[in-house]
Amino acid sequence: MGFWQHLDELKARLFRCMIVFLVGFMLCYFVTDHYIFEFLQKPLFDALPPDQRKLYFTSIFENFLTHLKIDGYSALFLFSPYYFFQIWSFIAPGLHSRERKMVIPFVTSASFFFIAGAGFAYKVLFPVGFKFFLAYGLPSDSPLLTIDSYYGTCLKLMLLFGVAFELPVLLVLLGLLGVIDSQTLRSQRKNALIGITVVSAFIAPPDAVSMLLLMGPLFLMYEGAALVIRLIEKKKKP
Repeated sequence: MGFWQHLDELKARLFRCMIVFLVGFMLCYFVTDHYIFEFLQKPLFDALPPDQRKLYFTSIFENFLTHLKIDGYSALFLFSPYYFFQIWSFIAPGLHSRERKMVIPFVTSASFFFIAGAGFAYKVLFPVGFKFFLAYGLPSDSPLLTIDSYYGTCLKLMLLFGVAFELPVLLVLLGLLGVIDSQTLRSQRKNALIGITVVSAFIAPPDAVSMLLLMGPLFLMYEGAALVIRLIEKKKKP
């Protein structure tokens, strides 16, 4: 396809994603909104005394707009397999016929790691981070958390961790396309560690423990991707 045909194809797939996003948004808003809020509140409320388990809003629109924001993020997470399928369908014409058949492994693994990254932030990072930051300071300090700041922080971290956990999927995909090989990944291990450290420092909250919690899984996934690419290379050899 030419440039304009690629552009039309991209617009068509973005339009489909937008339709699915709107359907997911309405579903979250009218059906699961209450459960999503309770789900996001739990890590914070578990770290707070019972008498402080409250969130505040400082403007008349803040509560409503925060609900819309949460439902939008939820639609991204819940329907992520469809979005990854559209990404694969867009790049598939540039692949060989054997590589095009990898649609199910790609969509499944991309969706899994995306949700796993968000789940890692929720189940591992939030309990550790909230206990540390809420206990930091003087005994007289008392948190006054607003709805927008708390939920906004949670959702951004879950999204960023989900994107960061796509590292092995990206590396294996590049390996399938022949852009990189296992030898390159092994030889660039030190540079990869530096890059992972920088990304972790940018994504994770501003403390060493949170950064290390992200660095560890990312480096393990880097090594795992190198191993998977090595196995793929062995299969390709006559």
